[in-house]
Amino acid sequence: MSELRWDPVKLHWVIIAVERGRRPRDFQSEPEDNGVMSCPFCYGNEDKTPPEIFAIRSSGMPNAANWRVRVIPNKYPALRVEGELNNRGYGMYDSMNGIGAHEVIIETPDHNRGLADLSVNEITDVLIAYRHRYLDLRRDFRFRYMVLFKNHGSRAGASLHHSHSQLIAVPLLPPVAATQLRVSRSYFNAKERCIFCDIIDFELREGIRVVKEFSNFLVLTPYASSSPFELRLFPKRHSHDFALMNDSQLAELAVAMKDMLLRIKNVLRNPSYNFILYTAPPMHRRPGKPDHWNSLEYDYHWHIELVPRLTQVAGFEWGTGFYINPTSPEDAAIFLREAEI
Repeated sequence: MSELRWDPVKLHWVIIAVERGRRPRDFQSEPEDNGVMSCPFCYGNEDKTPPEIFAIRSSGMPNAANWRVRVIPNKYPALRVEGELNNRGYGMYDSMNGIGAHEVIIETPDHNRGLADLSVNEITDVLIAYRHRYLDLRRDFRFRYMVLFKNHGSRAGASLHHSHSQLIAVPLLPPVAATQLRVSRSYFNAKERCIFCDIIDFELREGIRVVKEFSNFLVLTPYASSSPFELRLFPKRHSHDFALMNDSQLAELAVAMKDMLLRIKNVLRNPSYNFILYTAPPMHRRPGKPDHWNSLEYDYHWHIELVPRLTQVAGFEWGTGFYINPTSPEDAAIFLREAEI
């Protein structure tokens, strides 16, 4: 029989349709064209992108070759840095100018290597670039939240095959982040404990949804997974802010990330996926809100979500807000735990 499960962090219901029992082989997709000849992210094509904002390279001048990771403004940004917000009303509606930042993190100069194919040291470089851009963008008082995400494969929304991720700074708190932050604060106020820490402790005791435990990180399939083979990666020790991680911690995280990505790649034959890094928003003081984010250090817990794009959102999901998952997280955890990587 199917089972309805409640996600206490995202505040939505998920239907685990266990009678469908879909296995990894049921989700295999066709290989994609890599489009290497016209890629602006490859070595030698640096002049085909906007000037870089940040890069990790052993030597050489900015905007030249010999880089390992390169950060550039998005050529077609969703939001732009220049200008003022001008928050205003329009009848019963509200609007503001499209102020923000939209950056692209090119993770490797090699067109045919995905994030899962990079070495631990190379993934560490990518994480260092993430941290650098977070710390820089959060200095702008106009930006209320930073969304770091990766679209891998066309079904996940990637327009270019070359491995990259994106960072968008927005001038308001997105609904998904607002829900998580509100739930975290409410839980802490009631119990004086972090809801994510309690989830981690429970899942370690249960064991059935744990995919891999590391010294300082944990990868699991969420109890109320909205998609087949959905994964979450947590630091085991409480930490609210990814950007506060030091180089040693980022190197440990790179090990956990590579393991997680290889399991997904091998079990599901390199599926399209979305990767989202959730971390604390900038702790800017807000006029008239003296207690704004005053408990954030204690109640929030940064984490990574990885969602393989194996099913499609259809009318039922749009109409109800419920998600139907044809593979139980317990079964997904078994397949991923037993994967040869």
